Amino acid sequence: MYELQVEKMSCGHCVGAVTKAVQALDPQARVEVDLAGKTVKVETGVELARVRGAIEEAGYPVAA
Repeated sequence: MYELQVEKMSCGHCVGAVTKAVQALDPQARVEVDLAGKTVKVETGVELARVRGAIEEAGYPVAA
């Protein structure tokens, strides 16, 4: 499981966009978003670099 610090998330739309971006890579991925903590937990077999890239392409910067 990956835990990422994701910036610019503030609403339900953001949660949906991040979830959709990850599940486009792996439809079976489990995604948990914590808006208050600005964290995203992802359980998937896809490598971390691809998950980060998908979230960033959706418009949400991932902190290092």
